Amino acid sequence: MRQLAGAVGMELIVDTGGEDEWQQAVAGLEDEPEGGARCDVCFLARLRHAARKARELGCEVFTTTLTISPHKPLERVAPAGEQAAAQAGVRFLAEDFKKKDGFRRSVELSKQYGLHRQRYCGCVYSMRDVETGPDAGE
Repeated sequence: MRQLAGAVGMELIVDTGGEDEWQQAVAGLEDEPEGGARCDVCFLARLRHAARKARELGCEVFTTTLTISPHKPLERVAPAGEQAAAQAGVRFLAEDFKKKDGFRRSVELSKQYGLHRQRYCGCVYSMRDVETGPDAGE
């Protein structure tokens, strides 16, 4: 993210908070498979944190890159974003970034800027599944 922000001339704000809240939210769901019930709980916890940060920064609208992934359908992410937005007093941009070749374009831009692409959403449990699953090491 730092590399991309620098390349396109955008300020990057890194907020490392919210881990305790997230751990509490997903407690008991550690063994859920990727794409299972843990994801919905995770979406809400992460987007609540993002919505509060957006409000703190004076942003009226926020969104998420989760929907660029073919594994994270907007139909599952948007309800969490909208709930989080309502609680924080901001708006959620429910955009399906996969549309109009968005995923393919994200791959092209990653190559253009020399960016690393991870094979999981960022959740430690998803990372564990990717590293130990049938496609590990690819």
